Amino acid sequence: MQKKYLALALVMSGIFLQLPAMAESFLIQHVRVFDGEKMLQDRNVLIADRKIKDLNFTGKATPDTTIINGNGRTLLPGLIDAHVHVYQDMELPLLFGVTTQIDMANSVDLMKQLNEKMRKGENHDRADVISAGLLATAPGGHGTEYGFPIPTLNKPEEAQAWVDARIAEGSHFIKIVLEHGNEKRPFNSLDVPTVKALIDAAHLRNKLAVVHIGSLKEAEDALDAGADALVHLFTGKQIADSDMRDLVQKAKRRHAFIIPTFSVLESIAGVKEQDVLTDKRLTSMLSKAQLLPLNAPYGREADINRMKVPKMVTAAMHAAGIPILAGTDAGNSGTQYGVSLHHELAALVDAGLSPTSALAAATSVPAHAFGLSDRGRIAKGYKADLVLVAGEPDKDINATRNIVDVWKDGERVSGQREQKMLEVEKQNAQKRLTVQLPPNGRISLFSKEKLASPFGFGWWPSNDAPMGGKSTIDTKLVEPAAGEAGAFPALIINANIQPGFAYPWAGLSFFPGSKPMDAADLSSANLLKFKVKGDGKQYSVGINVQGSYVPISVQFTAPQEWTEIIIPFSLFKGLDASMITIITFSAGPETGAYTFQLADVRLLKE
Repeated sequence: MQKKYLALALVMSGIFLQLPAMAESFLIQHVRVFDGEKMLQDRNVLIADRKIKDLNFTGKATPDTTIINGNGRTLLPGLIDAHVHVYQDMELPLLFGVTTQIDMANSVDLMKQLNEKMRKGENHDRADVISAGLLATAPGGHGTEYGFPIPTLNKPEEAQAWVDARIAEGSHFIKIVLEHGNEKRPFNSLDVPTVKALIDAAHLRNKLAVVHIGSLKEAEDALDAGADALVHLFTGKQIADSDMRDLVQKAKRRHAFIIPTFSVLESIAGVKEQDVLTDKRLTSMLSKAQLLPLNAPYGREADINRMKVPKMVTAAMHAAGIPILAGTDAGNSGTQYGVSLHHELAALVDAGLSPTSALAAATSVPAHAFGLSDRGRIAKGYKADLVLVAGEPDKDINATRNIVDVWKDGERVSGQREQKMLEVEKQNAQKRLTVQLPPNGRISLFSKEKLASPFGFGWWPSNDAPMGGKSTIDTKLVEPAAGEAGAFPALIINANIQPGFAYPWAGLSFFPGSKPMDAADLSSANLLKFKVKGDGKQYSVGINVQGSYVPISVQFTAPQEWTEIIIPFSLFKGLDASMITIITFSAGPETGAYTFQLADVRLLKE
């Protein structure tokens, strides 16, 4: 009341004062409650001032309190995905009840932006992100292949300074990579003494040290070095009983927790999340571009038998009382933010956890493991991060998908969910330009007058400047000598790749739609063919689809002599050729000067 009179007085005296917005109050009546650990029957949960005020309110609600019927419904703490990589589609997690994401590696700039937004209490419309920031890896190790610079290390003496630098940047915990890859894709890796030194350095600063591994041996080494957690398990068809016992005992002695990440392990095994792809409760809020990763697992052929070992290890760890956390590794092929956590819950149950234990693995268990004392439970004073679902997920884990409402910091997310459904419905009904390709398929009609094309907005130099980058691009047309590049004019592309954007690049882009970012249906083609020569460096062809700003890329080399390169669309993982917005030939992300020539670009059906 005093606030009301103060505001009125100030307005009358000609002074404007913006008072803080008052959070709404909600009373969810006669609802079953999973409080993060156990199920409670017939409760009346009061939400006020962005907090859980009362777990079983018996008083009279104020007139401005919204009453919600909880009959036949279950209230859950906001879900926590304990392993993601946040870089796009940041609106998705909340739509599916994921209110917190544990980010296992990210750029420093993005982490700082997210940290600041949470610090100011301005992150009500997105999931909170608790990030490791940059990961610890060896030169040329796993994590260095994604395009943004990473300070690496290779000896124990460097560990403390490396950890202190990450903490200064705002890292919430320390993520360490101990993986050597495989015969097809080997990685340089940190050695065990350096891993141990990093763990000790993190502990000296009271930070968790979690380790990425890819094999049984690496898991054992990480635990022996003192790791607080394994943030993956590993695929395999069989494991010896003695190896299983040893691994479980090491984890138990260390008091470590385990994040199996079935979602990404299934992707490695070539298995799609079919339960997600066929569930309209989930797909109704995914654009076609957001569905693409789910249709593009890493493995080319499905081999479900590779999931036997991670299931067995998870069951054994859980039986031994070792904390199991639900994490998806969303941001990778075969996964998607938010929706994959519902698949992960089902996978945990399939591995032997009860539905109640699986719910805890996505709420109270990760909150406790990562020291998040204000969430993961439904209790007085906790953040009002909540999910209301129809049904009984403690009996049928798939009931978590029956989302009625979501709250983030006491604010309802139902409006965002409804808006997203309408956007997806509108996009699915939208007609795209269906392109009639020229008989010879040629889309590069380069001349001194214009970088022309037979359709679309045409060809344009492009770089990372719109994203704050500093890379530059310069092009020049050259008439080929007789016999060179099939006697077609070629474009010399000089790129100077500079730091400034997380994934620096510059190159030449083709826009097949009538204007930039309009989608075109190029499904009458199934391969890209072009001629190239250059400085011997590696380049990439990236294809963007409607709704996504991250290209699906295939790499190629520009040799010193003219070479014809043919790339089937099938190599562009998960590409939907009916919704292409850009095709880009680019240099980067390694910094430096690049020069290549491009000629006779064709889209063909063969």
